[in-house]
Amino acid sequence: MKHIISACFFLFSLSIFSQNVTVTVDQNMTLKEFFRQIENQTDLKFAFTDQIDTSQKYFLNKKTYTNTDIKELIKELNKNASIQFSIAGSNIFVKQKSAKAPRKKIKLMGHVFDENNEPVIGANVYIKELASGATTDQNGTFSIDIEKGSYTVLISYVGFQNKEKEITVSDNAKIDFKMEADSQELDQVIVTTTKAVDIKNTQMSVNKLSMAEIKKIPAPMGEPDPLKSLLTLPGVTNAGEVSSGFNVRGGAADQNLILLDGAPVYGDSHMFGFFSVFNADAVSSLDLYKGGIPSKYGGRVSSVLDVNQQTGDFENYKVNGGIGLISSRLLVQGPIKKEKGSFIVAGRTSYAHLFLKLTDNNNSAMFYDLNAKLNYRFNDKNSLSFSGYFGNDVFDINDRFASTFGNTMGILNWKHKFSDDISTSLSAFYSEYRFNLGIPTENFEWDNTIKAYGLKYAWNHSLSDKLKLNYGIDGQYYNFNPGTVQPTSSESQFNYKQLDKKYAFESSAYLDFEHQITEKLNLRYGLRYSMFYRLGSEEISTYEDGKAVVYNPLYNNYEEGTPTGSITYGKGKTISKFDNLEPRAALSFAFNENTSVKASYNRMAQYIHMLSNTQSPMPMNIWTPSGPFTKPQLLDQYAIGYFKNFDEGVYSFEGELFYKNIQNRIDYIDGADILANNNIEQVILTGKARSYGMELLFRKNKGLFTGWVSYTLSRAEQKTPGRTPQEPGIANGNWYLSGYDKLHNLNIVGSYELSPKWSFNGNFSLQSGQPVTFANGYYEFGGINIPNYSLRNENRLPLYHHLDLAATYTPKPDKKKGWQSYWVFSIYNIYNRKNAASITFTTNDDTGANETRRLSIFGMVPGVSYNFKF
Repeated sequence: MKHIISACFFLFSLSIFSQNVTVTVDQNMTLKEFFRQIENQTDLKFAFTDQIDTSQKYFLNKKTYTNTDIKELIKELNKNASIQFSIAGSNIFVKQKSAKAPRKKIKLMGHVFDENNEPVIGANVYIKELASGATTDQNGTFSIDIEKGSYTVLISYVGFQNKEKEITVSDNAKIDFKMEADSQELDQVIVTTTKAVDIKNTQMSVNKLSMAEIKKIPAPMGEPDPLKSLLTLPGVTNAGEVSSGFNVRGGAADQNLILLDGAPVYGDSHMFGFFSVFNADAVSSLDLYKGGIPSKYGGRVSSVLDVNQQTGDFENYKVNGGIGLISSRLLVQGPIKKEKGSFIVAGRTSYAHLFLKLTDNNNSAMFYDLNAKLNYRFNDKNSLSFSGYFGNDVFDINDRFASTFGNTMGILNWKHKFSDDISTSLSAFYSEYRFNLGIPTENFEWDNTIKAYGLKYAWNHSLSDKLKLNYGIDGQYYNFNPGTVQPTSSESQFNYKQLDKKYAFESSAYLDFEHQITEKLNLRYGLRYSMFYRLGSEEISTYEDGKAVVYNPLYNNYEEGTPTGSITYGKGKTISKFDNLEPRAALSFAFNENTSVKASYNRMAQYIHMLSNTQSPMPMNIWTPSGPFTKPQLLDQYAIGYFKNFDEGVYSFEGELFYKNIQNRIDYIDGADILANNNIEQVILTGKARSYGMELLFRKNKGLFTGWVSYTLSRAEQKTPGRTPQEPGIANGNWYLSGYDKLHNLNIVGSYELSPKWSFNGNFSLQSGQPVTFANGYYEFGGINIPNYSLRNENRLPLYHHLDLAATYTPKPDKKKGWQSYWVFSIYNIYNRKNAASITFTTNDDTGANETRRLSIFGMVPGVSYNFKF
């Protein structure tokens, strides 16, 4: 009997062990759900201690086991779960695994490229099972420390389709990914890209737009404009239509650092603001940092606009361009040596001046520019690139006024990878902005320039998968020529005059840490140390009591001081020296995968200033360095924000509060004469500025209809108190509105994909009128009515708003090779709003009556452009 019972038990055990099951496990499955799958297919029961919580998730990877023997299943699960399974009789026992040495880390490395084999900078590489990842560097490379196993890798970047790939790694692995630009599912016409908020990234206060989005936003004459497209996002405004420069969070235009492939650009527009200097065809990415600015950036106190050009296709030759009403553009790219070297050349030109000549109009206004970039990859560790830009504007008004101005820029960059954890970038650049003014009737010309020569060396060091370090040094030498006046004929009443040239050297070193403290908490912290030297040769005037500006109590105004002598500094001698520590910090706390709060603080120093007593920068504005009478500007900015994605990234919301405080902001006395002033300190006072506000951005990221609504409520003020109790300062020493204050700023941008052939886009902008100073009365002197003006910027221009519409027609949307084209039809300011560019107070020539005149630049402006590629 005993042997019979043993035999039966043995046969019963065999029947249990031979059972096959089909089971799917993943990292989101609870232990209780796993029990249910097994018990529904077998007679086995589970036994476990109180230490095991069946509502928890113990599985590390996603995998399906099909028709698998139960014994083999248990063996496999023990490899990839954080608990231990064992079979005894008809029971499966579950217990905690005994503590073991940590599993060996391996490294997952690779590159992320676009369709043209260009590196995608700043792409997110996310491991779903680990809920963590990395961001690609300047070479498009990434490195993540993981354990061996199976993972799902998600690659995402604004303007590209998400790419997902299942991988299995058992040792160090290198995998490259190629991303595709925004595309559409032709049957349903649903945009498949996502622009959801990066919840865990510490970076906040950044505006990003893809080139696909930029080309959809309606613009005057149908010309896509990267810079003007940024004005549709919160916190960014300008002085109005046809105005150069842009203002960020109440800052001035000269407080923005503009970089093109890492080199500074000092003039940002063509045709007095009608076009920006950035060719949308040549640009690959554009990021505007408004706050939380990383330590690698410095030299300005308002924002950083980082623009990168395309690198060119390494495999195929391509041509694309566009023909518009007043300008056209053409781009050519292709390999120098396949998979090794590439080039890209892009050019634009306007031809409105040709139409003027056909009407016997002697006026002329045109611009042209050229972008170029060369790249060569020597091997996996070394690459060399050269970027260049040249642009020029030419104006000739009835042979009475002639002007040319523009930028020249070149930068040579060598990238080297020492190891999978350390990479470097060494750059040398030259940048120049020049302005020439000629008055033929007066027989003279005036020139001014700023030139900068620079060197940068940056290191990216991955200390671990949770801690990354960026550090580097940079320096640049400035040559300022505020003006050269020279006669053009012997009949000129002007003599040759060279205003004092100014020289300076600026250098800095920085450290920047990206630190993942926990799965929910991420920090970014760093420090920048900057130095600035004002150098000779130069003769510096001296004044009584050191005051270049004096107060006249009799007339209650400020006047130019009289020099009492001068000090001569030889070539290379230090005139003034400044240095500053600039700490930066930012954090992100994620409540879950869709919601986070972020906060940031940054201090920045600005050592060069643009001299301008107009609210919209003009091409003849002069740059000058800090020195004996002009201290560097210092910024402290604080920001806090709430960020959320809804409905799996279909909708996203960003809300931020910010406060900015700026010391040593230059101000001007009433009636300040800046042009050709060799002693500019005689018209400058020093004050301070502040701005604060709220920014909201709501986006719809997917579907037939996409777009965003942005709203900014903010205040920007300036204060220049008297230097003594007897002096009134500006506006009686009280806070007054700066010229960049826009209390309300609303933008609504929408895009609707009707079909593969037709898409429609719209943009509505509304903002408070610009602060101005109006006359509040008149007095008569010598039979002439002379206006009396109120305190500075006490008034505003009327409310500014316009609605723009555009339609894009693609005749053959399915065509992917050969000649491809599309048309863009646009109407700027469709209801013909006459927005005021300025309001002047004058006297009617016929009646002698006082009158107010309102100047408007644009009414309704239709546009059409034909765009192609092959």
